[in-house]
Amino acid sequence: MAIRFWLVIIGVFIGYLGLLGRLYDLQLVRGGQFLARAQSQYRAALSLDAPRGLIYFTDKDGAHVPVALNEDYPLIFAVPKVIEDADEAAHMLARVVNIPVDELFKKFSNKDSLYVLLDKRADAEMVNAIQALNLAGVYVDFAPGRLYPNGAMAAHVLGFVSPDDDGREAHGRYGVEKQYDDVLRGIAGVVDGKNFSEPEAGNNIILTIDPTLQLEAERVLKDIIAEYRAPGGSVIVGDPNTGKILAMGSYPSFNPSTYGSSPLSNFPNPLLEMIYEPGSVLKVVTMAGAIDAGKITPDTIYFDHGKISMNGYTIKNFDYDVRGGHGEVSMTYVIEHSLNTGAVFAQQQLGNASFLSYLQRFGLGDKTGITLPGEVRGSLRPLEQRSVRDIAFATASYGQGIAVTPIELIQAVGAIANGGKLMKPFIDANKSPEIVRRVVSEDAAKQVTQMMISGIDRAGVAKISGYSLAGKTGTAFVPDFKNGGYTENVVNTYVGFGPASNPRFIILLKLNQPPDAPLAGYSVVPAFRNLAQFILNYYNIPPDRISE
Repeated sequence: MAIRFWLVIIGVFIGYLGLLGRLYDLQLVRGGQFLARAQSQYRAALSLDAPRGLIYFTDKDGAHVPVALNEDYPLIFAVPKVIEDADEAAHMLARVVNIPVDELFKKFSNKDSLYVLLDKRADAEMVNAIQALNLAGVYVDFAPGRLYPNGAMAAHVLGFVSPDDDGREAHGRYGVEKQYDDVLRGIAGVVDGKNFSEPEAGNNIILTIDPTLQLEAERVLKDIIAEYRAPGGSVIVGDPNTGKILAMGSYPSFNPSTYGSSPLSNFPNPLLEMIYEPGSVLKVVTMAGAIDAGKITPDTIYFDHGKISMNGYTIKNFDYDVRGGHGEVSMTYVIEHSLNTGAVFAQQQLGNASFLSYLQRFGLGDKTGITLPGEVRGSLRPLEQRSVRDIAFATASYGQGIAVTPIELIQAVGAIANGGKLMKPFIDANKSPEIVRRVVSEDAAKQVTQMMISGIDRAGVAKISGYSLAGKTGTAFVPDFKNGGYTENVVNTYVGFGPASNPRFIILLKLNQPPDAPLAGYSVVPAFRNLAQFILNYYNIPPDRISE
């Protein structure tokens, strides 16, 4: 019994000596390494960064679909204070982390440095190579990063997240990630002496974008870009009655998860941050103003000679060289055949000052106020100078000489679709519809809508059996900013909505400078029809032309 007792005592003593040895090794022999690593982890904020809020789209049934998530990625970093031979470590690591030897050597030689980021999203091959080297002072940890499971879909809406220059705190760049950065980012934890605070997670953001519709809208856009070999284009789908944006995309685009592989020029949202001359789409705004002011009706007749001259310039219809003038025609005929001279006639009946006032009331030349970063104003400057010639107002009547953003344009035409109310476009699902102002009477809006329906019915390209659709093309020449005047390049635009009796959607499609300058009726109009047909089926919208 006594022998067993002493054996237990001896065992406990030996174990205690082992524990003391382990503590000595940790605290004194390798304590500097662990301290350095712990401090570097603090610098990297591996445990103190707040989990970023998620971003969701909303489908037609109201379900929330995550489109921006958080995921832990392998992060490789070094602690120069622990690295024994800076030159050897630099040579061993250079090929693995794709950083020049001299750059690594310089960083590893600074023994006061506690943190050198080598790769913030290492792949499995790199991680395995680092672990195989087993270099003291080089570590693999995991850090939270942003994941966009749908790749490039809606990239201009979402934006991306990237760290500060020191590689520590992540911030949103472009899109919703930037607009709502303070909301999404949360509050990082703090270590200050004996004080410690847990990080507070960021809040989620729910958007009005419908993921299924977004995917289809981008597919339609990419198809026409490929077919017409255009360098780019854009699409927006919205609800004209509320201002809700249901889809928004542009090409060229980028993948937010791998944004570093794309040029900086791809990041701005062209629908908000770039202006262009819209062309004949603007004729419906001109007509709406003139009808609202009581200066014309859809049946007002004028004589079309095919061209008109003023201030030393001549304005022609697009088909003048083929058929000359159209003779006595109505304002509805003007929209059906997109006659420039008819738009000029309507503008002249309205008068220069009133015409400018209506453009401004329709929101042109102003920001829409959508909650996305970088929005710019369109330009009505040529009409706002002290001394403006009539020719400037004449060309503006059919959308040349003034510039808009696509989001301004769809907002303006949306006011015709919904009966005369300018709605503020919104993308945050927690916001409510907001009427900016009434721009024309309900009766004037309905008359212009009927003119647009007649245009679709006559051409037939965008027509869908059983539905009344309203729309207008625009084929605008691109200005020559170097030499003045215009180039031979064009931008094709189509804005249309339906069902016209009670619009559920409005679509803007824009094709940038397709080779050989095709008319919009051949390029974006068939694309509009395809997207409109998909929306009618997807939302199960009943026909409003039962007799067809």
